[in-house]
Amino acid sequence: MFLLCIANTNLSKIPNLSAAGANPEAIKYTVPCDAEFLFWGKCLSTSALPVDPEGHPTPAIFSRAAREEANFPVMVLRAGSFLPPKCPYVEMGSKPGSNPLENPAVDEVEKIYSWAKELGNVLASTNPLLVIGESIPGGTTSAFLVLKALGYDGMVSSASPHNPSNLKLEVWEKCCSKYGIKEGGFRGRGLEAVALLGDPMQAAVSGLAMGSYAKSRLILAGGTQMLAIAAVLRNEGYDGMIELATTKYVASDSSANFAKLAEELGVKAHVVSMDLSQSPFRGLSDYEKGYVKEGVGAGGALWYANYLGVPLERVLRRAEQIYGDLMEGMTS
Repeated sequence: MFLLCIANTNLSKIPNLSAAGANPEAIKYTVPCDAEFLFWGKCLSTSALPVDPEGHPTPAIFSRAAREEANFPVMVLRAGSFLPPKCPYVEMGSKPGSNPLENPAVDEVEKIYSWAKELGNVLASTNPLLVIGESIPGGTTSAFLVLKALGYDGMVSSASPHNPSNLKLEVWEKCCSKYGIKEGGFRGRGLEAVALLGDPMQAAVSGLAMGSYAKSRLILAGGTQMLAIAAVLRNEGYDGMIELATTKYVASDSSANFAKLAEELGVKAHVVSMDLSQSPFRGLSDYEKGYVKEGVGAGGALWYANYLGVPLERVLRRAEQIYGDLMEGMTS
C-alpha cells in the first residue's frame, strides 16, 4: 500500500522559503491538490495542477503514473492541512504546524504520534509492504531544524535549484535564540524536537513507521525530509532497518548532504535513476536542472512500481502522457 501524508506548516509563509507555490495564497491548495491528483488523476480543489514559481509541475505526476501502471492501493492521511482534500482520507484531527519563530511547532505531538502508531499497526497487519510519502510545503526547513536539534549537521535539499540554505540557517539561529537551544540539544528526544521545531507530518509518519515495523516492510518515500523522520525514529529508540526510496535528483543534490546523513542514520537508500533529459516537455526536462526533485512520494512510488514488476521507463512514459494531456487541456 502507498500512503500519502499531507500537512501544512506556517513556515511555508516565510517569503522565499518554499518553492511549492508562487505565493502564500496558492500554497494552501498544494496539499489537497497533490492528494486529489494522486487519487483521481485530476485536481478538484482548484482547476490547475500545483506548480512551482517557474511553472514546473508537482511530482504527483510521477506518483500518479506509478499508481496507474502498477495499480497499487493508495491511502491519504491528513495530519494538519489548511484545507481538506476532495478525496477519501483518514483524518488525524491535528492542526497545521506553527512557525517555530512564533510558537512551538506542533500541538499534541504525542497524540498524533500514538494515533498514527496504532494506524500503522493495523495497516501492517494486512499489508506486507507500506510505502509512505508526504506533501508539506516548507517541510525541508522543518526537517533541517529537527535534524540540527538532534545533532545531525547536514543541509537538507530544496525544491529549487537555488537552495535557500542561508535562510534555513537563519531560521535555525533565530530558534536557538528564542528557545535557548543548541545543536544536538534534543539528542534522545525525537518527539520533543518535533514538538518545538518540526511539523505534524513528521509526528504522523514517525508514528506510522514505528507502529508498522514489527509486522511489515516499510519504505520511507522522499528525500531529506524522510531522513529527518529516520532521525526521529533513531532518537525514539528504533534500532532496526530503515529503508528510504528517493529520486536521483535528491541523492545527487550538491547543496544537500543526503548520502552523509543516510550513512550516519544507518538508512538503506534506494535511489531511482530516472532520466528526463530527453522529455519533450520543459516542465519535466527541467527536473534535470535541479527543479522540484522529489515530493508526493515520487521516488518511492517509482520504486514501488518497479518492485511490482513495472519497468521505470514505462512509468516515465506514462507520466509524460499525463502531463501532455494536462498541457493540451490547458491550451484547448
